[in-house]
Amino acid sequence: MPQAENAHVKPFELIAGHVALDLVNTVDHRFGPPAPQERLVTYDDLLRFALQSGIITDRQAKKLRRSEASLAERETILRQVRDLREALAAVAYAQLENNEIPASSLATLEDHFKQAAARRHLVAGNLLLVWNWSGLSREIAAPWWRLSQAAADLLLSDQSAHIRCCSSETCRWLFLDTSKNHTRRWCEMKTCGNRMKARRFHARQSENE
Repeated sequence: MPQAENAHVKPFELIAGHVALDLVNTVDHRFGPPAPQERLVTYDDLLRFALQSGIITDRQAKKLRRSEASLAERETILRQVRDLREALAAVAYAQLENNEIPASSLATLEDHFKQAAARRHLVAGNLLLVWNWSGLSREIAAPWWRLSQAAADLLLSDQSAHIRCCSSETCRWLFLDTSKNHTRRWCEMKTCGNRMKARRFHARQSENE
């Protein structure tokens, strides 16, 4: 299990281009070293992530924080989101490595997707049919449902073919490659990209000495 980090107020690094992939990236150093670190330590962390990602509003987040739900109920939703995240990670990395997708992960995702879909209602808005989420400000499960739906929308779309992971072996964060030729290699050039370039430069320098 990832080690919990103490800096709960640290903003999430949303570099993936899609909230479902940013969710997977809430585990730092997933493949180590150092040891994996859990960023979703509490339900409040989940609310911060959902708010920063734009899947809930500030007003909704405030209402959910003031909810009368018990700590145990909040912990249950947090575990559901982590369960969704790990199944999503298993499927995404299996696809990237051309490995067989674990049947258990598919079953887990299917369960999450169905639960989210059951909370939506089809309504007519401006003569167009749209999906509506009701009760988001009252249901502590709202972030879980929205994240599940986002993951379903991504994996079942053409965009799923452009999921990539950072080329840094100590990072391997996921991102959606929207570059013109779909050749993006790094989660962020200013961090992993520059770090890898520096390592290669020093390696070449050592070889020439």
